Amino acid sequence: MTKRWVLKDAADAVTVQELADELNINPVLSTLLVQRGIKNFDDAKYFFRPNALHLHDPFLMQDMEKAIDRIEKAIATNEKILVYGDYDVDGTTAVSIVYSYFQKLHQNIEYYIPDRYKEGYGISTQGIDYAAANGFGLIIALDCGIKSVDKIDYANTLGVDFIICDHHLPGAQLPAAVAVLDPKRADCGYPYKELSGAGIGFKLIQAWAEKHGLPFEDVAEYLDLVAISVACDIVHITGENRVLAHLGLQKINENPCIGVKTLMQVAGRGNMYTISDVVFLLGPRINAAGRIDDAKHAVELLIACHEDAAKEKGDMINLRNTERKGHDLQITEQALSMIDNDEVMIARKSTVVFNEEWHKGVIGIVASRLTEKYYRPTVVLTRSNGHVAGSARSVLGYDLYEALCGCSDLLIQFGGHKYAAGLTMQPENVPAFIQKFEEVVSSTIPDELLIQQISIDAEIELTDIDSKFFRIMNQFAPFGPENMAPVFLTKNVYVSGNAGLVGGAHVKTFVMQPGSAAFSSIAFNQGELLPQLKPGVPFDICYTIEENVWREQRTIQLNIKAIKLVGSE
Repeated sequence: MTKRWVLKDAADAVTVQELADELNINPVLSTLLVQRGIKNFDDAKYFFRPNALHLHDPFLMQDMEKAIDRIEKAIATNEKILVYGDYDVDGTTAVSIVYSYFQKLHQNIEYYIPDRYKEGYGISTQGIDYAAANGFGLIIALDCGIKSVDKIDYANTLGVDFIICDHHLPGAQLPAAVAVLDPKRADCGYPYKELSGAGIGFKLIQAWAEKHGLPFEDVAEYLDLVAISVACDIVHITGENRVLAHLGLQKINENPCIGVKTLMQVAGRGNMYTISDVVFLLGPRINAAGRIDDAKHAVELLIACHEDAAKEKGDMINLRNTERKGHDLQITEQALSMIDNDEVMIARKSTVVFNEEWHKGVIGIVASRLTEKYYRPTVVLTRSNGHVAGSARSVLGYDLYEALCGCSDLLIQFGGHKYAAGLTMQPENVPAFIQKFEEVVSSTIPDELLIQQISIDAEIELTDIDSKFFRIMNQFAPFGPENMAPVFLTKNVYVSGNAGLVGGAHVKTFVMQPGSAAFSSIAFNQGELLPQLKPGVPFDICYTIEENVWREQRTIQLNIKAIKLVGSE
């Protein structure tokens, strides 16, 4: 697939040089720092040395005092508390954090995860009815609830109070809960706006500990779960999130809780986890519990106090993940076949595929895979509870939610954001929706957005890369949205020796420039370029720099994202 190479705007040259001099680093590295908003020594110290002192005062969050007061009242009167959360990684880690912490202080507490298929996303009437019928006077809702105005009104009529801990954008009206913790509230002065749902739950227990003079270590016990939520909910890894992710990764790699340790064991990796490892090894297993079975199993694993119980849950979740991968693979193959055998679908600027037999739990993953393959806004549909349910994904720069607004007359409901959304419609509306979605997308998407973009941080020479450069660049981690691993452009490189294929589709070679060392390189899924990579033939590469570990030998490796022969376009 052709990709657009886009070099980021140059940073201010004076600021770059001043910072390079102040920190005694390569100007390329100071360029990367300035691009990230780091312009002086103090900024750099905060960035390179994240620690618990950088966490904000939780009482800066609007309604935090009210939330703590209401929990104090519940504990003082032995009132039943229900910790309620969404069924994804963010929701289940959030529930695990808040339930585990308060369970040590208050025995009259339970948790509740809505059924993905029977209740759907967010606060459900069924969940409220369960609370009322079982004598719960307070629900702490995590990673959901900010738009549940009607549901909270209903709970109030039953005498069930809510504390909402959410990180999604509020609607025009806030729910009438006892407390609404959400940094994205217009009236909330909290200094960092991009916390995950579990991050809000963490701030709640941090506030409790501060008010009651309890040690921070009691709260820090849950940082591994916070890091998992930050990684898997794809929130910004900047500011306070970066501090939480850094501290949480340390805990994952040094002293994870029993549930996380078990998850790491079934994933086949003991430690040295990065954010990317968390996303690809731990996140899918936690998610699989809710996609294939019941997300309560994920919470049971993450709150486990005994290794035997954790092992049983870990093995079950790993099995569910294997089932999930089977569904995922089968449905993706069927969807690819549908598209590739239909000239009309191939010619479109959107993709909509429907099969009423597909498993609802994996259609979001399939939508992501199809978007990756064809690079256009994509919707995957299946039957669910008498309706047709869909999961949608977008491409960089295109507002999918707005596109669905243009089709709203054909939908029962829809929700989400710019790049991902869910929707429901009547079965008879599927053909009209396919047509309307294509009309909306084709009339609003610029052609350049249908070509995948590689955002390049800086152009460098291979001679810039040495052990000091690599060591400092590694300290930019943890990487993630708004702090991605730097992508470099180097022009006029040559293969050194022979290039070959590994794994059937990946190019493995060494590249160099005159006067540089030869760098081990891997180009995933670019095997079709192999015949063109000949000694003496110059080409340009864009790549990230990583460490390759083989038989305990550590070497610098270039992970090549794209290759362009010199003179070609």
